[in-house]
Amino acid sequence: MADEKKLLERTIPGMNRGARFAEVEHAENAAGTGKRLLTYFAREKKMVLAMLAVVVFGTLCGVYAPSQQSKSIDIIAGSRSGNLGASLALMLAVYLLYSGAQLLQGLLSAKISQRLVRQMRGELFGKIVDLPVRYLDTHSHGDVMSRMINDIENISTTVSQSLPSLFSGILTIFGTVAIMLYYCWQLALLSCATVLLTLLATKVLSRQVRKFSRKRQQLLGQLNGTVEEMISGYRTVVAYNHQDITTEAFCTTSDALTKAGIRTDVFSGVMGPIMNCIGNIGFVIIAAFGGYFAVNGLISVGVISAFIVYAKQFSRPINEIAQVYGQLQTAIAGAERVFAVLDEASEDMAGAPLAECEEAAVEFSHVNFAYEPGHPVIQDFNLTVPSGKMVALVGSTGSGKTTVVNLLMRFYDVDSGRICIDGQDIASVCRSSLRRQIAIVLQDTVLFSDTIRSNLAYAKETVTQEELERAAVMSRSEQMISALPRGYDTMLSAGGSNISQGQRQLLAIARAFVADPKILILDEATSNVDTRTEKAIQSAMQQIMRNRTSIVIAHRLSTIRDADLIVVMDQGRIVEQGNHDALLARKGTYYNLYMTQYAGFAT
Repeated sequence: MADEKKLLERTIPGMNRGARFAEVEHAENAAGTGKRLLTYFAREKKMVLAMLAVVVFGTLCGVYAPSQQSKSIDIIAGSRSGNLGASLALMLAVYLLYSGAQLLQGLLSAKISQRLVRQMRGELFGKIVDLPVRYLDTHSHGDVMSRMINDIENISTTVSQSLPSLFSGILTIFGTVAIMLYYCWQLALLSCATVLLTLLATKVLSRQVRKFSRKRQQLLGQLNGTVEEMISGYRTVVAYNHQDITTEAFCTTSDALTKAGIRTDVFSGVMGPIMNCIGNIGFVIIAAFGGYFAVNGLISVGVISAFIVYAKQFSRPINEIAQVYGQLQTAIAGAERVFAVLDEASEDMAGAPLAECEEAAVEFSHVNFAYEPGHPVIQDFNLTVPSGKMVALVGSTGSGKTTVVNLLMRFYDVDSGRICIDGQDIASVCRSSLRRQIAIVLQDTVLFSDTIRSNLAYAKETVTQEELERAAVMSRSEQMISALPRGYDTMLSAGGSNISQGQRQLLAIARAFVADPKILILDEATSNVDTRTEKAIQSAMQQIMRNRTSIVIAHRLSTIRDADLIVVMDQGRIVEQGNHDALLARKGTYYNLYMTQYAGFAT
């Protein structure tokens, strides 16, 4: 539950908004992650040094300006001689330089953060596209996206805002204390006494804010989940008349969230007034004791005015550093998660290219495989798919049909045994070379936010318009494409959501035709089209399957009746194989599957 909660907090935008002291995430190896993060700053060494120089210069101006103000007041009061006009002009110049330094500091820090984030984002995306399929199958996609977006954004925010504040805050504290001690150490110690009150108030209030912030984050996650479920399952909610029940559940969670949010915002909101109150107490102390010291000749009136400014300068960085520390810890925790992905092993693309040949026979020899040790999915699997023939894999869900395809594509490597194409062990073949010879159409169609033309050309970069049109005709999708507003130039929305599921599958099949592969894999490729379209696609497939090795996975047995060989699988093993008529005559597992679909047997 803790991991799910952290993921929820990172993937819901704005969850921490409004809570100044929200719960801080901590890295397991903060020191190592921090050192590694510094290597990115080293690549921008010149700009980092320039920013540090600007921070130091701005801090010096901020510390020096009140002393010049003190001098001007003493000249006006007559306790010090000097040129008032020159003193005021110098004070104005220092304040202008201080403002300019603050502006330049912001510009430099923003530029550094964007450059640093660009490097990290580029490296992370490059790593993700090179990760093995096993990694993405065993890790939450939301978590991977969170590392790519939220964690890197946290790093960017920390670099652009928090780090400059941290550096300038530390320098300001030391500089202010030094000059206050120089002017009057007694008044300096009295002024610093308010720091204890500041730290105490911060500790008490931040504890309460974190308590209610955690509760608010949890409730906000529940509320988002309720809304998402209602929207995605709206038809089901309406169909079963659950509107009132859903609304009641939403309102209950929303009311609890409102109470937690109010308490969080109250404790967060009183932080500023309390800090101001403590600051005002400090001003009273300075005014009272400063006046006493001035009457006794220890300090001048100008020094009192300077101390009031310095007291404000001294308390502000303390509050900022307390806040920056939490942001820094969160950023380091995010960087650790990013580095964890970067440290993953990339998919091994080494190996010899697949030998060019006219034949494409596939042979599985004593293949064993398990996704998790001790839980075999494929057991002593032996199968020969002759070149240019169609072999169908059938069986109940979980029998290992799709796993066979995953092993052939080398999405996973076999634990033992061999898979050969024309006698060449694919374990020694370069994955990219292997996959160029295979086209696959999956049950879950994947289309990209681009034109139909680009989606079809995804399988072959050098495709011509004539080849696209031929693929559309063969897949029986030319009529559907021509009916769209802009034909092949029609833009598809995310995942192709602006066309039907059946149309998306037709385009996926057309894309496989464009690839013109030696080996064709169809994994439930016609599950989302109607029977008439399915028959049309089957007749077209007979053309593309000529002289090509084809492996078809289907639950609809009508799609594989004409297969050269039907392989029946159960628990990772082959239990039957033969053609349609022979398997029916045997009255075994295939017969039972067939009769279940067509004779009304109970399932």
